[in-house]
Amino acid sequence: MLNRRYLRVKVMQALYAFFQSDNKDLNKAEKELIAGINKIYDLYVYLLTLLIELRHQAERIVADAKNKRLPTESDLNPSTRFIDNAIVKQLTESTQLKREVSARKITWQTDDELVRKILSGIKLSNEYQQYMSLPATTYQTDKQFIIDSYKNCIADQDLLEHYFEEKSIYWIDDLRLANYGVIKTIEGMNEKQQADFSLMSLYKDEEEDKKFVIDLFRKTIVHEKELEKVVSGKTQNWEVERIAMMDILLMKMAITEMLHFESIPVKVTLNEYIELSKMYSSPKSKIFINGILDKLVQDFKRDSKLMKSGRGLM
Repeated sequence: MLNRRYLRVKVMQALYAFFQSDNKDLNKAEKELIAGINKIYDLYVYLLTLLIELRHQAERIVADAKNKRLPTESDLNPSTRFIDNAIVKQLTESTQLKREVSARKITWQTDDELVRKILSGIKLSNEYQQYMSLPATTYQTDKQFIIDSYKNCIADQDLLEHYFEEKSIYWIDDLRLANYGVIKTIEGMNEKQQADFSLMSLYKDEEEDKKFVIDLFRKTIVHEKELEKVVSGKTQNWEVERIAMMDILLMKMAITEMLHFESIPVKVTLNEYIELSKMYSSPKSKIFINGILDKLVQDFKRDSKLMKSGRGLM
């Protein structure tokens, strides 16, 4: 689920917090960084189980309608197409998802009103109306309905954004990634698997990715004074106080990568941090950071400081 760019973002956020904090306990900061990354998986599981909770909410609504003092015909004989949706039933029966929910202590039981509002929004959508009007459904039509409903009625739901923001300030940044994970999981499900389908993994290669995260975080801090001198040497015509702190941080991370990560090509590092500057800094940061880093690359090459292993890494 996590690619290297996203890992760089999490390191950037952790470094920003570390440099702003009075607490300089590096070991504690590293543990918090890894814990924060692992919490992304909690968000992914939360969103998968939201689909299950929507089904439970629909079941309760049907049961309450049947128990009215004077139920109507539609109350007594409601459509259960949403409740019987093959994809949501598969999620409900998933042994792996049950294990993750239990291990992470994830529940929607105290958020009944939020779930009800999301379900109401789905029922008002064109996707729901079209789905309910089908003469019959198949596994594929069930899947497509859930994917379309998720994209249009859940993924961009303001209520959910506020809900998760209260749980973690970083989860707003993580929500898009978790939504992507949910959609990819549903797209990958098939009828033959039933409850045995696999959830996505958080890391592509957990050992390598965690090493990358810790090394980038630690080395940027350990070499911070050296990095400060390098950046200051190329920003002599700028008042350092007026340069955005995020710009300086991104340049320090980029320099750390170029000098201390032998297997990462210089071009990859440059491209990655230019992209991060577009996402997290000021509109002019891209040009500024690109200019400074280009000059530094030339200096590093001249002074034989770029110790890259493998062909094409310079």
